[in-house]
Amino acid sequence: MDSIKKTDNFVFQTYARQGKAFVKGEGTSLWDEDGKKYIDFLAGIAVCSLGHCHPKITQAINRQASTLIHVSNLFYTMPQADLASKLCEKSFADRVFFANSGAEANEAAIKLARRYFQKKGDKNRFKIITMEQSFHGRTMATLSATGQDKIKEGFYPLLEGFSYVPFNDIDALRNEIDESVCAIMLEPVQGEGGIIPADPDYLKAVRELCNDKGILLIFDEIQCGMGRCGTFFAHELYKVTPDIMTLAKALGNGLPIGAMLATEDAAIGFDFGSHATTFGGTPLATAAALEVVNIISRETFLEQVRQKGQYFKDKLVKLKEKHSRVVGIRGKGLLLGLEIGVGKDKNATFFVGELMEKGFIINGIQDKILRFAPPLIIEEKEIDRLISALDSLL
Repeated sequence: MDSIKKTDNFVFQTYARQGKAFVKGEGTSLWDEDGKKYIDFLAGIAVCSLGHCHPKITQAINRQASTLIHVSNLFYTMPQADLASKLCEKSFADRVFFANSGAEANEAAIKLARRYFQKKGDKNRFKIITMEQSFHGRTMATLSATGQDKIKEGFYPLLEGFSYVPFNDIDALRNEIDESVCAIMLEPVQGEGGIIPADPDYLKAVRELCNDKGILLIFDEIQCGMGRCGTFFAHELYKVTPDIMTLAKALGNGLPIGAMLATEDAAIGFDFGSHATTFGGTPLATAAALEVVNIISRETFLEQVRQKGQYFKDKLVKLKEKHSRVVGIRGKGLLLGLEIGVGKDKNATFFVGELMEKGFIINGIQDKILRFAPPLIIEEKEIDRLISALDSLL
Protein backbone atom coordinates (compact mmCIF):
# COMPACT_ATOMS: atom_id res chain seq x y z
CA MET A 1 0.00 0.00 0.00
CA ASP A 2 3.00 2.29 0.42
CA SER A 3 3.37 2.64 -3.35
CA ILE A 4 -0.30 3.63 -3.66
CA LYS A 5 -0.03 6.24 -0.91
CA LYS A 6 3.18 7.73 -2.32
CA THR A 7 1.72 7.85 -5.83
CA ASP A 8 -1.45 9.57 -4.62
CA ASN A 9 0.62 12.08 -2.63
CA PHE A 10 3.29 12.96 -5.19
CA VAL A 11 2.17 12.05 -8.73
CA PHE A 12 -0.21 14.22 -10.77
CA GLN A 13 -3.75 12.88 -10.40
CA THR A 14 -4.41 12.46 -14.13
CA TYR A 15 -5.27 8.75 -14.04
CA ALA A 16 -8.27 7.02 -12.47
CA ARG A 17 -6.17 4.17 -11.10
CA GLN A 18 -7.89 0.96 -10.05
CA GLY A 19 -6.40 0.63 -6.57
CA LYS A 20 -3.92 -2.16 -7.29
CA ALA A 21 -0.12 -1.98 -7.22
CA PHE A 22 1.59 -4.64 -9.30
CA VAL A 23 5.02 -5.96 -8.41
CA LYS A 24 5.60 -8.86 -10.82
CA GLY A 25 4.62 -10.04 -14.28
CA GLU A 26 5.23 -13.24 -16.18
CA GLY A 27 3.58 -14.31 -19.42
CA THR A 28 -0.13 -13.53 -19.21
CA SER A 29 -0.09 -13.08 -15.42
CA LEU A 30 0.43 -10.21 -12.99
CA TRP A 31 0.80 -10.24 -9.19
CA ASP A 32 -0.08 -7.41 -6.84
CA GLU A 33 1.58 -6.37 -3.56
CA ASP A 34 -0.58 -8.82 -1.63
CA GLY A 35 0.51 -11.74 -3.80
CA LYS A 36 -2.81 -12.07 -5.63
CA LYS A 37 -2.52 -13.34 -9.21
CA TYR A 38 -4.42 -11.88 -12.16
CA ILE A 39 -4.81 -12.94 -15.79
CA ASP A 40 -4.05 -9.88 -17.90
CA PHE A 41 -6.54 -9.26 -20.72
CA LEU A 42 -5.32 -5.70 -21.28
CA ALA A 43 -1.54 -6.16 -21.74
CA GLY A 44 -0.73 -2.65 -20.59
CA ILE A 45 -3.25 -1.31 -23.15
CA ALA A 46 -2.14 -3.52 -26.05
CA VAL A 47 1.55 -3.03 -25.24
CA CYS A 48 2.87 -6.30 -23.74
CA SER A 49 1.64 -8.34 -26.69
CA LEU A 50 4.20 -11.08 -26.09
CA GLY A 51 3.43 -11.20 -22.39
CA HIS A 52 5.22 -9.83 -19.36
CA CYS A 53 8.97 -10.33 -19.09
CA HIS A 54 9.25 -12.48 -22.20
CA PRO A 55 12.58 -14.28 -21.72
CA LYS A 56 13.98 -13.56 -25.18
CA ILE A 57 13.09 -9.87 -24.99
CA THR A 58 14.51 -9.66 -21.48
CA GLN A 59 17.72 -11.26 -22.75
CA ALA A 60 17.90 -8.77 -25.62
CA ILE A 61 17.44 -5.85 -23.21
CA ASN A 62 20.03 -7.15 -20.76
CA ARG A 63 22.51 -7.87 -23.53
CA GLN A 64 22.13 -4.40 -25.06
CA ALA A 65 22.08 -2.61 -21.69
CA SER A 66 25.47 -4.08 -20.88
CA THR A 67 26.87 -2.98 -24.25
CA LEU A 68 25.45 0.39 -25.36
CA ILE A 69 22.34 2.28 -24.29
CA HIS A 70 22.47 5.71 -25.92
CA VAL A 71 24.71 7.77 -28.21
CA SER A 72 22.11 10.06 -29.93
CA ASN A 73 21.11 10.15 -33.56
CA LEU A 74 24.25 12.03 -34.50
CA PHE A 75 25.78 8.57 -34.92
CA TYR A 76 24.92 5.17 -36.39
CA THR A 77 24.03 2.08 -34.34
CA MET A 78 23.41 -1.47 -35.54
CA PRO A 79 20.19 -2.20 -33.56
CA GLN A 80 18.49 0.84 -35.11
CA ALA A 81 19.71 -0.07 -38.60
CA ASP A 82 18.56 -3.67 -38.21
CA LEU A 83 15.12 -2.70 -36.92
CA ALA A 84 14.56 -0.12 -39.66
CA SER A 85 15.48 -2.56 -42.41
CA LYS A 86 13.31 -5.27 -40.85
CA LEU A 87 10.25 -3.00 -40.61
CA CYS A 88 10.68 -1.94 -44.23
CA GLU A 89 11.08 -5.58 -45.25
CA LYS A 90 7.81 -6.47 -43.47
CA SER A 91 5.83 -3.50 -44.80
CA PHE A 92 5.12 -1.21 -47.76
CA ALA A 93 7.61 1.35 -46.42
CA ASP A 94 11.04 2.49 -47.58
CA ARG A 95 11.95 4.78 -44.67
CA VAL A 96 11.48 4.78 -40.88
CA PHE A 97 11.64 7.60 -38.34
CA PHE A 98 11.98 6.42 -34.74
CA ALA A 99 10.31 8.20 -31.83
CA ASN A 100 9.51 7.44 -28.20
CA SER A 101 5.74 6.95 -28.25
CA GLY A 102 2.66 6.73 -30.39
CA ALA A 103 1.87 10.40 -29.98
CA GLU A 104 5.38 11.29 -31.19
CA ALA A 105 5.04 8.94 -34.15
CA ASN A 106 1.75 10.58 -35.10
CA GLU A 107 3.27 14.01 -34.58
CA ALA A 108 5.98 13.04 -37.06
CA ALA A 109 3.37 11.80 -39.55
CA ILE A 110 1.43 15.06 -39.32
CA LYS A 111 4.58 17.12 -39.84
CA LEU A 112 5.72 14.93 -42.73
CA ALA A 113 2.38 15.23 -44.53
CA ARG A 114 2.40 19.02 -44.31
CA ARG A 115 6.05 19.43 -45.22
CA TYR A 116 5.69 17.03 -48.15
CA PHE A 117 3.52 19.55 -49.96
CA GLN A 118 5.57 22.51 -48.71
CA LYS A 119 8.63 20.93 -50.30
CA LYS A 120 6.71 20.48 -53.55
CA GLY A 121 5.85 24.17 -53.52
CA ASP A 122 2.16 23.74 -52.65
CA LYS A 123 1.90 25.82 -49.47
CA ASN A 124 -1.89 25.88 -49.51
CA ARG A 125 -2.18 22.18 -48.73
CA PHE A 126 -2.01 21.72 -44.95
CA LYS A 127 -5.35 20.36 -43.71
CA ILE A 128 -5.64 16.80 -42.44
CA ILE A 129 -8.99 15.00 -42.28
CA THR A 130 -9.41 12.53 -39.42
CA MET A 131 -12.32 10.46 -38.15
CA GLU A 132 -14.90 11.14 -35.48
CA GLN A 133 -14.18 9.04 -32.35
CA SER A 134 -10.56 8.64 -33.43
CA PHE A 135 -7.66 8.85 -30.98
CA HIS A 136 -4.18 9.91 -32.08
CA GLY A 137 -2.46 11.10 -28.89
CA ARG A 138 -2.19 13.75 -26.19
CA THR A 139 0.27 16.28 -27.62
CA MET A 140 -1.28 19.48 -28.97
CA ALA A 141 -1.03 18.35 -32.59
CA THR A 142 -2.28 14.81 -32.00
CA LEU A 143 -4.98 16.09 -29.64
CA SER A 144 -6.09 18.43 -32.40
CA ALA A 145 -6.17 15.46 -34.77
CA THR A 146 -8.27 13.36 -32.37
CA GLY A 147 -11.99 13.23 -33.10
CA GLN A 148 -13.28 13.16 -29.51
CA ASP A 149 -14.39 16.42 -27.90
CA LYS A 150 -14.21 15.12 -24.31
CA ILE A 151 -10.45 14.57 -24.61
CA LYS A 152 -9.93 18.13 -25.85
CA GLU A 153 -11.80 19.80 -22.99
CA GLY A 154 -9.75 22.52 -21.31
CA PHE A 155 -7.03 22.66 -23.98
CA TYR A 156 -8.54 25.12 -26.44
CA PRO A 157 -7.56 26.76 -28.72
CA LEU A 158 -6.35 23.71 -30.60
CA LEU A 159 -4.08 23.73 -33.62
CA GLU A 160 -5.71 24.73 -36.88
CA GLY A 161 -5.83 22.56 -39.95
CA PHE A 162 -7.86 19.53 -38.88
CA SER A 163 -11.40 18.47 -39.74
CA TYR A 164 -13.41 15.39 -38.80
CA VAL A 165 -15.88 13.12 -40.57
CA PRO A 166 -17.80 9.99 -39.50
CA PHE A 167 -15.78 6.78 -39.73
CA ASN A 168 -16.80 4.35 -42.48
CA ASP A 169 -18.70 7.07 -44.38
CA ILE A 170 -16.96 7.53 -47.72
CA ASP A 171 -19.45 10.14 -48.96
CA ALA A 172 -18.83 12.36 -45.93
CA LEU A 173 -15.10 12.04 -46.50
CA ARG A 174 -15.37 12.83 -50.19
CA ASN A 175 -17.47 15.93 -49.46
CA GLU A 176 -14.90 17.21 -46.94
CA ILE A 177 -12.00 17.22 -49.37
CA ASP A 178 -10.97 20.54 -50.93
CA GLU A 179 -7.78 22.06 -52.31
CA SER A 180 -6.35 22.62 -48.81
CA VAL A 181 -6.29 18.91 -47.81
CA CYS A 182 -2.87 17.27 -47.66
CA ALA A 183 -3.75 13.97 -45.94
CA ILE A 184 -6.38 11.64 -44.54
CA MET A 185 -5.47 10.04 -41.22
CA LEU A 186 -7.31 7.09 -39.68
CA GLU A 187 -7.05 3.92 -37.61
CA PRO A 188 -7.93 0.74 -39.58
CA VAL A 189 -9.51 -0.41 -36.32
CA GLN A 190 -10.50 2.37 -33.95
CA GLY A 191 -9.31 1.53 -30.45
CA GLU A 192 -10.27 4.22 -27.95
CA GLY A 193 -13.29 5.02 -30.10
CA GLY A 194 -14.91 1.69 -29.21
CA ILE A 195 -13.08 -1.13 -31.07
CA ILE A 196 -14.61 -0.27 -34.44
CA PRO A 197 -13.08 -1.90 -37.54
CA ALA A 198 -13.17 -0.27 -40.93
CA ASP A 199 -15.86 -1.69 -43.20
CA PRO A 200 -14.48 -4.22 -45.74
CA ASP A 201 -14.62 -1.87 -48.74
CA TYR A 202 -14.09 1.43 -46.91
CA LEU A 203 -10.29 1.50 -46.83
CA LYS A 204 -10.12 0.58 -50.52
CA ALA A 205 -12.44 3.47 -51.31
CA VAL A 206 -10.32 5.83 -49.17
CA ARG A 207 -7.16 4.70 -50.97
CA GLU A 208 -8.78 5.32 -54.36
CA LEU A 209 -9.96 8.73 -53.21
CA CYS A 210 -6.45 9.68 -52.08
CA ASN A 211 -5.02 8.53 -55.40
CA ASP A 212 -7.61 10.50 -57.31
CA LYS A 213 -7.09 13.71 -55.32
CA GLY A 214 -3.32 13.40 -55.00
CA ILE A 215 -3.27 13.44 -51.20
CA LEU A 216 -1.46 11.28 -48.65
CA LEU A 217 -3.02 8.41 -46.68
CA ILE A 218 -1.87 7.89 -43.09
CA PHE A 219 -2.74 4.77 -41.09
CA ASP A 220 -2.41 4.98 -37.32
CA GLU A 221 -1.67 1.39 -36.30
CA ILE A 222 -0.38 2.22 -32.84
CA GLN A 223 -2.96 0.03 -31.11
CA CYS A 224 -4.18 -2.27 -33.89
CA GLY A 225 -0.80 -3.09 -35.49
CA MET A 226 2.08 -5.45 -34.68
CA GLY A 227 0.06 -8.66 -34.94
CA ARG A 228 -2.82 -7.51 -32.75
CA CYS A 229 -5.45 -8.09 -35.44
CA GLY A 230 -4.02 -11.38 -36.70
CA THR A 231 -1.88 -9.95 -39.48
CA PHE A 232 1.44 -8.20 -38.98
CA PHE A 233 -0.24 -4.87 -39.77
CA ALA A 234 -3.99 -4.37 -39.54
CA HIS A 235 -4.29 -2.84 -43.01
CA GLU A 236 -3.15 -6.16 -44.50
CA LEU A 237 -6.63 -7.47 -43.66
CA TYR A 238 -7.99 -5.02 -46.22
CA LYS A 239 -5.26 -5.43 -48.86
CA VAL A 240 -4.72 -1.67 -48.84
CA THR A 241 -1.44 0.15 -48.20
CA PRO A 242 -0.98 3.72 -46.95
CA ASP A 243 1.69 6.27 -47.77
CA ILE A 244 2.55 6.72 -44.10
CA MET A 245 1.98 4.45 -41.07
CA THR A 246 2.61 4.88 -37.36
CA LEU A 247 3.49 2.21 -34.80
CA ALA A 248 4.22 2.14 -31.06
CA LYS A 249 2.73 0.25 -28.08
CA ALA A 250 3.50 -3.41 -28.88
CA LEU A 251 6.58 -2.52 -30.92
CA GLY A 252 8.74 -2.52 -27.78
CA ASN A 253 6.64 -4.91 -25.65
CA GLY A 254 6.93 -2.42 -22.78
CA LEU A 255 9.99 -0.37 -23.70
CA PRO A 256 8.93 3.06 -25.00
CA ILE A 257 9.39 3.26 -28.76
CA GLY A 258 7.41 4.62 -31.66
CA ALA A 259 7.97 4.54 -35.40
CA MET A 260 6.70 6.46 -38.41
CA LEU A 261 7.06 4.55 -41.68
CA ALA A 262 6.72 6.05 -45.16
CA THR A 263 7.19 5.36 -48.82
CA GLU A 264 10.23 6.86 -50.56
CA ASP A 265 7.99 9.41 -52.24
CA ALA A 266 6.29 10.58 -49.03
CA ALA A 267 9.63 10.62 -47.22
CA ILE A 268 10.88 13.58 -49.29
CA GLY A 269 9.03 15.80 -46.82
CA PHE A 270 11.85 15.34 -44.31
CA ASP A 271 15.47 16.25 -44.93
CA PHE A 272 18.46 17.16 -42.73
CA GLY A 273 17.34 19.13 -39.67
CA SER A 274 13.63 19.09 -40.48
CA HIS A 275 12.66 16.77 -37.63
CA ALA A 276 14.53 15.16 -34.73
CA THR A 277 14.33 13.55 -31.31
CA THR A 278 16.98 12.92 -28.67
CA PHE A 279 15.85 9.49 -27.51
CA GLY A 280 14.11 8.12 -30.62
CA GLY A 281 15.55 4.78 -31.71
CA THR A 282 18.10 4.25 -28.96
CA PRO A 283 20.12 1.01 -29.14
CA LEU A 284 18.26 -0.29 -26.08
CA ALA A 285 14.75 0.33 -27.40
CA THR A 286 15.49 -0.88 -30.94
CA ALA A 287 17.22 -4.04 -29.70
CA ALA A 288 14.07 -4.94 -27.77
CA ALA A 289 11.79 -4.06 -30.69
CA LEU A 290 13.89 -6.10 -33.11
CA GLU A 291 13.34 -9.18 -30.94
CA VAL A 292 9.60 -8.42 -30.89
CA VAL A 293 9.52 -8.27 -34.69
CA ASN A 294 11.48 -11.51 -34.96
CA ILE A 295 9.10 -13.36 -32.64
CA ILE A 296 5.93 -12.12 -34.36
CA SER A 297 7.49 -13.05 -37.72
CA ARG A 298 7.90 -16.69 -36.79
CA GLU A 299 5.98 -19.21 -38.82
CA THR A 300 2.48 -19.97 -37.46
CA PHE A 301 2.60 -17.18 -34.81
CA LEU A 302 0.04 -14.95 -36.54
CA GLU A 303 -2.02 -17.98 -37.55
CA GLN A 304 -2.35 -18.81 -33.85
CA VAL A 305 -3.37 -15.21 -33.10
CA ARG A 306 -6.13 -15.47 -35.70
CA GLN A 307 -7.30 -18.81 -34.32
CA LYS A 308 -7.37 -17.57 -30.72
CA GLY A 309 -9.03 -14.33 -31.79
CA GLN A 310 -11.81 -16.24 -33.53
CA TYR A 311 -12.17 -18.57 -30.55
CA PHE A 312 -12.48 -15.59 -28.20
CA LYS A 313 -14.94 -13.79 -30.47
CA ASP A 314 -17.12 -16.89 -30.83
CA LYS A 315 -17.29 -17.18 -27.04
CA LEU A 316 -18.31 -13.52 -26.74
CA VAL A 317 -20.98 -13.97 -29.41
CA LYS A 318 -22.45 -16.84 -27.38
CA LEU A 319 -22.62 -14.52 -24.37
CA LYS A 320 -24.52 -12.03 -26.49
CA GLU A 321 -26.98 -14.75 -27.53
CA LYS A 322 -27.49 -15.67 -23.88
CA HIS A 323 -27.65 -12.22 -22.27
CA SER A 324 -29.81 -9.40 -23.63
CA ARG A 325 -27.59 -6.98 -21.72
CA VAL A 326 -24.91 -7.49 -24.38
CA VAL A 327 -25.81 -5.51 -27.50
CA GLY A 328 -22.71 -5.90 -29.64
CA ILE A 329 -19.44 -7.76 -30.22
CA ARG A 330 -16.81 -6.33 -32.54
CA GLY A 331 -13.12 -6.20 -33.32
CA LYS A 332 -10.39 -8.06 -35.16
CA GLY A 333 -8.00 -10.74 -33.96
CA LEU A 334 -7.23 -10.21 -30.28
CA LEU A 335 -8.53 -6.64 -30.16
CA LEU A 336 -12.15 -7.18 -29.18
CA GLY A 337 -14.94 -5.17 -27.63
CA LEU A 338 -18.19 -6.11 -25.90
CA GLU A 339 -20.82 -3.38 -25.84
CA ILE A 340 -23.24 -3.14 -22.93
CA GLY A 341 -26.69 -1.70 -23.48
CA VAL A 342 -27.04 1.98 -22.62
CA GLY A 343 -29.39 3.14 -19.92
CA LYS A 344 -28.66 0.18 -17.68
CA ASP A 345 -27.80 0.50 -14.00
CA LYS A 346 -24.25 -0.85 -14.32
CA ASN A 347 -21.82 0.56 -16.89
CA ALA A 348 -18.44 -0.71 -18.08
CA THR A 349 -16.70 0.51 -14.91
CA PHE A 350 -18.76 -1.91 -12.81
CA PHE A 351 -17.69 -4.91 -14.89
CA VAL A 352 -14.04 -3.82 -14.91
CA GLY A 353 -14.02 -3.64 -11.10
CA GLU A 354 -15.89 -6.89 -10.57
CA LEU A 355 -13.68 -8.80 -12.98
CA MET A 356 -10.58 -7.47 -11.25
CA GLU A 357 -11.86 -8.85 -7.96
CA LYS A 358 -12.24 -12.19 -9.72
CA GLY A 359 -8.64 -11.99 -10.96
CA PHE A 360 -9.01 -10.61 -14.50
CA ILE A 361 -7.70 -7.33 -15.88
CA ILE A 362 -9.66 -5.58 -18.64
CA ASN A 363 -10.75 -1.99 -19.09
CA GLY A 364 -13.74 0.03 -20.19
CA ILE A 365 -13.99 2.68 -22.88
CA GLN A 366 -16.80 5.04 -23.90
CA ASP A 367 -18.61 4.04 -20.63
CA LYS A 368 -20.21 1.06 -22.37
CA ILE A 369 -17.45 -0.97 -24.04
CA LEU A 370 -15.43 -3.71 -22.37
CA ARG A 371 -12.08 -3.83 -24.17
CA PHE A 372 -10.10 -7.05 -24.44
CA ALA A 373 -6.50 -6.78 -25.68
CA PRO A 374 -4.69 -9.70 -24.04
CA PRO A 375 -1.13 -10.78 -24.76
CA LEU A 376 -1.06 -12.56 -28.10
CA ILE A 377 0.21 -15.64 -26.25
CA ILE A 378 -3.05 -15.98 -24.29
CA GLU A 379 -4.33 -19.56 -24.08
CA GLU A 380 -7.84 -20.82 -24.77
CA LYS A 381 -8.22 -22.09 -21.21
CA GLU A 382 -7.53 -18.57 -19.93
CA ILE A 383 -10.14 -17.18 -22.33
CA ASP A 384 -12.60 -19.78 -21.02
CA ARG A 385 -12.00 -18.65 -17.43
CA LEU A 386 -12.70 -15.01 -18.32
CA ILE A 387 -15.84 -15.94 -20.25
CA SER A 388 -17.11 -17.93 -17.26
CA ALA A 389 -16.53 -14.99 -14.91
CA LEU A 390 -18.19 -12.55 -17.30
CA ASP A 391 -21.11 -14.93 -17.79
CA SER A 392 -21.74 -15.02 -14.04
CA LEU A 393 -21.65 -11.22 -13.80
CA LEU A 394 -24.07 -10.80 -16.70
